[in-house]
Amino acid sequence: MRTSEGPVINRRAVLGGALAAAAGAWLTSTEAASATDRVALAVEAEAARIDGALLDLRRDLYNHPETASQEERTAGVVAARLRAAGLDVTTGVGGHGVVGVLTGARPGRTVAYRADMDAVGPQDQIGGGPGPAHLCGHDIHTTVGVGIAEVLARLRERVAGRVVFLFQPAEESLSGAAAMIADGVLTATRPTEIHALHCGPFPVGRFATIAGFGMPGQDRGLITLTGDDAAARAQRLATSINSIGTVQRPPTPADLEQLVAYLQTPGGPLARFVFVQARAAGATVQVASRCWPEHRYPEVRAEIRRRARAEGPATVDFPTDPFPAMVTPQREGQALERHLRRSLGTERVMPLHAAIPFSGEDYALFLDHLPGTYTFLGVRAPNTGVETSYPHFATFQPDESAIGHGVRAMSGWLLSRTRL
Repeated sequence: MRTSEGPVINRRAVLGGALAAAAGAWLTSTEAASATDRVALAVEAEAARIDGALLDLRRDLYNHPETASQEERTAGVVAARLRAAGLDVTTGVGGHGVVGVLTGARPGRTVAYRADMDAVGPQDQIGGGPGPAHLCGHDIHTTVGVGIAEVLARLRERVAGRVVFLFQPAEESLSGAAAMIADGVLTATRPTEIHALHCGPFPVGRFATIAGFGMPGQDRGLITLTGDDAAARAQRLATSINSIGTVQRPPTPADLEQLVAYLQTPGGPLARFVFVQARAAGATVQVASRCWPEHRYPEVRAEIRRRARAEGPATVDFPTDPFPAMVTPQREGQALERHLRRSLGTERVMPLHAAIPFSGEDYALFLDHLPGTYTFLGVRAPNTGVETSYPHFATFQPDESAIGHGVRAMSGWLLSRTRL
């Protein structure tokens, strides 16, 4: 999950219109309940066999962090595990990306699952150290993805269609998804939908669904001031542009707790927002902004230009379109929420009603091509502060038991989605 730093807004009509009305609609309600129970028991049995091995895998990845586009060792470990499980594996996709294809024993649909692999570099850590570290949970994401692949491979006779596992490099630099897509991963595997998990500051064992929400994109610009006193005017301009923002990064754990509460509040303070970071350097001002909804970028740009003109001679350049927001389609997001409530219990499912203002995701590019879901996997251990489960903080210490919860929940979900 990218917490700072940006093609846009012309996409995404209404995603997901062609999907089946609900997973398992071919069964009567009684038969469906019985089938769901049998699947859950089978998944539980196979997941329990590998729980310990997955903890070892996560700790290995944690101890060998590799930043964006440097994930050679991580990719090798993933590829070896997938081959051992019997998947068809392709490496070097979009850099160090790994693709594993599991073909089931029965006809069905092709569904994709994405897991990102890179660690956080020092420049993107909040209070972190001098080297790369897994402070965004990608080591857990990768481990969960491998675990799902291994569970479903053991249950191949129950799998309909195909499951395509995309282990993505370079999420932190917002370049890995684009590279894999440009390398033809979607045209080669032809999935009908895609799914993903991300660690989040929610109690371990819970899942925060985001039907219709997600994460904002980002816009970037550069303002160059000329004339007398340009450097001083740049400082004033940066302060003025920062005042456009309606939200700021939470400075304390209590503020983080409030943010988590706002995310769960329908129509709350985060229903609309602008987050701006403007920094003066000599006679220039670098600007990065995020907003929700994303159609607001033109108005934010117009206001930045207006304030720049007010400070005297200046050129304002927005070199590219804003990076797109990640939005989980309503239909698929609600289908996942229903599935998790049935399979896990209502108390373990937390629907979110707002986007996180300070984070972006290049998974947005996958959702621009096909429908799917993105869900937060709770990793906050009992009796710990929220800062221990908030990505990119140096204090990030996720509860490893989240791995087993993610493997079990997503294995059942993918099994249901491959059925015709």
